[in-house]
Amino acid sequence: MVINKSLDEVELIAALLHDVQTSHGVVFNNKTVRLTLKKVRQRVSSEGLGFLTKTLPRLGKAFDKALLEKEQFDCTSIGFKPYERTKLPRFLGELFIHVFSPDGVPLQEPCVHCIKHIRMILYCFYKYELPYTHEQEQQVVSAFKSAEDDLSVIVKRIQEIESALTKCGRRRPIPLTSNDTVSIAREAKILLSSVFSRFDPSDIVPKHGPGAVATRQQLWTKFRWTNVSRTITHKYPLDAYFYASLGHVCDCLDDFSVITDDSLPARVVLVPKDSRGPRLISCEPVDFQWIQQGLSRAITELVEGHHLTRDNVRFTDQEPNRSAAKQSSRSGRYSTLDLKEASDRVSLDLVRLLFPPNIFEYLTACRSSCTQLPDGSILPLQKFAPMGSALCFPIMALTIWAILAAGVEDADTRSSIYVYGDDVIVPTAYAVNAIERLESFGLKINHDKSCTSGFFRESCGLDAYKGEEVTPVRFRTVWSSSRCPEVYTSWIAYANSLFDRHYYNAYDYIVEELYRIYGPIPDDSMNLSCPSLRLVALDRRPKRRRSNKSLQRLEYLVYDVKSPSIQKDIAGWSMLLRYHTEGAKSPTRISSLRSPVEPTRLVLRDMLLLRKGLFEGTVDSSPLLEAEEPFSVRLYTRRRTSLLVRRWR
Repeated sequence: MVINKSLDEVELIAALLHDVQTSHGVVFNNKTVRLTLKKVRQRVSSEGLGFLTKTLPRLGKAFDKALLEKEQFDCTSIGFKPYERTKLPRFLGELFIHVFSPDGVPLQEPCVHCIKHIRMILYCFYKYELPYTHEQEQQVVSAFKSAEDDLSVIVKRIQEIESALTKCGRRRPIPLTSNDTVSIAREAKILLSSVFSRFDPSDIVPKHGPGAVATRQQLWTKFRWTNVSRTITHKYPLDAYFYASLGHVCDCLDDFSVITDDSLPARVVLVPKDSRGPRLISCEPVDFQWIQQGLSRAITELVEGHHLTRDNVRFTDQEPNRSAAKQSSRSGRYSTLDLKEASDRVSLDLVRLLFPPNIFEYLTACRSSCTQLPDGSILPLQKFAPMGSALCFPIMALTIWAILAAGVEDADTRSSIYVYGDDVIVPTAYAVNAIERLESFGLKINHDKSCTSGFFRESCGLDAYKGEEVTPVRFRTVWSSSRCPEVYTSWIAYANSLFDRHYYNAYDYIVEELYRIYGPIPDDSMNLSCPSLRLVALDRRPKRRRSNKSLQRLEYLVYDVKSPSIQKDIAGWSMLLRYHTEGAKSPTRISSLRSPVEPTRLVLRDMLLLRKGLFEGTVDSSPLLEAEEPFSVRLYTRRRTSLLVRRWR
């Protein structure tokens, strides 16, 4: 018997087809599986993996668009032969005829299970992270530049609205009767002013983020400041936000080079996304990122606690959006809106128009005004912040919410607007107006993926039809025949997702391939704190075991994933600065530690004084500065360098 050297994508498709045959044997019999698989092999042989990663997803998008009742389904323009006198493809046609009529119109009662199986086959390799070409890189960069060019027209429109608002004076306009952009802008300003009425943007604890920075420092060198932009120090003084105390400033003054008049540009990098190409991220300069992280955490805390936004704007919990989408796929009560290039289309002028002036000053103090493209050219930014800025996500979500909630007099409608980043849910009765409003302020709606009619809904990674989840399992990590931690954990997760959706043949195929390379793998019944499969035969489970008398449990020698750590000694002041911003259990906002008459300033210095017992605060500071768990300022984790190790679990 010949043993495959690696997982075969076509064989995985074959296993999925056999699972479809198992559940729909009446319409999808053995002959159908054989003919369908033959067609897959032929087209993969002639087109390569592009048939699985590009051609099949194109058919899937046409399928979804027809479910959304955007247009009739027609496979002829996608490169699939139709049945005679129909618009339905021969490929998986036995399933398609249980969803559409011969002319491509959704049936009154389509088979939801057929919908689930069709989408599983068509989308399973859609996000496969294959190497991308130079042409794909150029397309992503060109799209980024094109979105920036489009903002020029939008900025003129925003400036006209701002001018009209100035002429309105202080008088509040009459209630909205249409999508009047001036009235919407005014109401949005009022809403955001209410949200930020008691917010102090200077009352933050800055923090370094986990990602790369434009200035290319390693994490352990980020705490040593050599230059800081003057735009930041106007609002966030150097001694208060970049040093642990005045003593730190004095001792490390020789290390500091200059306060630059012009900020350093951000830096565009391309990171792997999926088979369609890379994702563009703009790395921020280290001094900007430091303040952005602190301000972002403070804004997030404010929004998730404020009575106007806590139930409608979220940053950490996707479940309300997912639940609303699933329920609405049956009732039609809510519509899901898909925004295209949302982070690139929130202009700086729009943020200036809507946000309170004092908040806007602090937001722009730590905003990159330009970014460096991969070819070395500098691109001035008219957008508020590209993806990569810590403020991109919260400001984008608040902008979208404010525009949609502005002037909505019906309390039920306003309370039924849910925003998670650029994932938006609105009442269906309000959907047309919501789209017009967002587009009038320069945001771009992907009409093909926005679910405003029919019974299909999509939000926060969940796809649903008539109350049933039809989300396919999308394979991302490319299989490798050598032992790799990313492959091990990812494909165990894929196998488990297939098992949960009753694709048992596909599950068995993946498990067999995993066992061939990695040997015995535990399953969930063993209750081990390591990657585990749903179900494993007894002879495929780990055999080596021992009794741990200290923990009074039975342990097995299994594969696990660990992130290697390194020890780095840095200057004492830098270690203290890191402890106060990362290791200490300090609040995001520390105004509660101050006396009412003391101005909010010198955040980190006051924290140091608290540690020394020299600050007369209004509360007991010891529990606030107690570390949640043992924390070492010398210990750093190497990111994206996971190791596969054997250990007792």
